[in-house]
Amino acid sequence: MERRLFLKSVAALSTIGLVRPSFSKTQNVDHPAISISDTSRRFVMTQTYSLKAPEGSQGQVNLWIPVPEDTAFQTLLDLSFKGNYQQARLNANNAYGARMLFVTWPDSAGTQEIQVSMTIETRDCEVFKDNTLADWTLPGQDAVIPNEIKPFLLATPHIPVDGIVKETALKITGDEKAPLKQARLIHDWVSTHMHRDDTVIGCGTGDVGEILKTGKLGGKCTDINSVFVALCRAVGIPAREMFGIRLGASRKLGQYSKKAFGSADEQGVAKINGGQHCRAMFWLAGFGWVPADPADVTKMRLTEKKENGDPAVKAVNDYLFGNWEMNWVGFNHARDFALSPAAEQGDVNNLGYPYAEVDGDPLNFYDPVAFSYEFVSTEQH
Repeated sequence: MERRLFLKSVAALSTIGLVRPSFSKTQNVDHPAISISDTSRRFVMTQTYSLKAPEGSQGQVNLWIPVPEDTAFQTLLDLSFKGNYQQARLNANNAYGARMLFVTWPDSAGTQEIQVSMTIETRDCEVFKDNTLADWTLPGQDAVIPNEIKPFLLATPHIPVDGIVKETALKITGDEKAPLKQARLIHDWVSTHMHRDDTVIGCGTGDVGEILKTGKLGGKCTDINSVFVALCRAVGIPAREMFGIRLGASRKLGQYSKKAFGSADEQGVAKINGGQHCRAMFWLAGFGWVPADPADVTKMRLTEKKENGDPAVKAVNDYLFGNWEMNWVGFNHARDFALSPAAEQGDVNNLGYPYAEVDGDPLNFYDPVAFSYEFVSTEQH
């Protein structure tokens, strides 16, 4: 009877549909909700978790699940969850205001299950393609960097901005002082000098200092785009990563690669367990954030076995400086930060993947089978 009552109370809590969920930290939503149209896409992402304790671990289970933020290019329309957990609550109580769903189970015996459904609407973020910067001019010496932007100039444990990073950035930019042109020089240097290494686990650690010191200019998306971010910061351009996941097929870049930029079946269903992808952004005074993604240039180059001078590689590189196709959703910009409640293992590198601990012992979030989780995205038409 007690077990049935417990499950009944859990079910009552867990099946609540949360439309435009409330978070403990004030949300900065600068744009109205996006209406579905020819220029927007809608996806339902379903995440199913059945956690497995690491061998030798037992005790309380804690799970942190990243939740998308609302921006000009994406809106979280609905969030619902159900399972046999003890408690599940939404919060953004961390230094970056990163949204997450925190879930707990009192004991690792038996199964720990939760299914999370998110309805997400996206719109391509095409600053250059839409010619949005046509009338922009740099404010000059009067340029003011708002306080909320200043943290994206600072170093973190994985994003140093001095030493070899600054030396490299200054070599790349040379005598150029215009931030937009500096950012383009850095983007092109990263996309041409770095390469994708599919032997790297997950999205990579993005340890920029180590990458540049060793001269091993390879890795996955977090490694490559973190180098772009660090080099931008080193010359005074605010920059940040955005950690997220691909949701479906590419409509615009698919002509250059059917695999590199996301895929789905004929019904718009995509199995996205390994679809995590980190992108980058840089900030221009008097304008705002501009998208970039040199990492996907390197991915396309490897996937299609092409060289830097190939016209298709150049076309993709040109598009991905200043534009994002939004068959992808971004979770947050958080880097080297403390979760809330705090994880026993300390600060996390980023929250692009779910993170879980059993009595303080972390689960391998890079391995969906061991963790275990299954992510499926379905595009609505």
